[in-house]
Amino acid sequence: MLKIENLTVNFDANSALDNVSFSAEVGKITTVIGANGAGKSTLLRTISGLKAPKSGSITWRDSELVGMRPEAIVRAGVALVPEGHAVIPELTIDENIRMGALFRLRKAKSDVTTAIAEMYELFPQLADRRKAPSSTLSGGERQMLAIARALVSRPEILLLDEPSLGLAPLIVKQIIGIIEELCRKSGLTVLLVEQNANTALDVADHGVLLALGKVVADRPAKDLRADVSLREAYLGY
Repeated sequence: MLKIENLTVNFDANSALDNVSFSAEVGKITTVIGANGAGKSTLLRTISGLKAPKSGSITWRDSELVGMRPEAIVRAGVALVPEGHAVIPELTIDENIRMGALFRLRKAKSDVTTAIAEMYELFPQLADRRKAPSSTLSGGERQMLAIARALVSRPEILLLDEPSLGLAPLIVKQIIGIIEELCRKSGLTVLLVEQNANTALDVADHGVLLALGKVVADRPAKDLRADVSLREAYLGY
């Protein structure tokens, strides 16, 4: 289980996250929703070691992540897909994917080739163009590449930051469908951060609503989706 306890993260004098606590069950999809500025991306950056909290605890399978270096957190089974379809455009598709294996090579060299082959099976759009520069990809293809790069590290928990951002609904449906299938079939744990609440709550098992860095609601996704007053007050629809 991923367990967040009393997590506070500051930017200058302001709290981006204020005493946040919730948990994400193994093998389930937990979504964190909220408007812009709610602290969603800061949460994922803190879990992955890219931002240091002021206080609080983050444990994954009873191991404390706070204070660990980002590469050590990857080796502990946690992988982040950052916001904005973040790939390195100067590198080829294949080179980008192989970067995801950098922090696992020493202990799992024999599995890297297999893991990369699995990514091309998962995202066939990338397979025939593996030697092409990543700069030639569409936004949806770049998102697929970013996810493939994270999955090559063989994570136990995948942190997804706004995967639908700027993408056509059909592409979003395809990508979210792949993630849901991985979760249901392989037991991958997913923490999905989304501004598109409908997309997130449709696929998630559990939902956490953030507003101005605070947890406003923490309940099953179907219950959050059914709460009209909560949606109107915090999500604007």
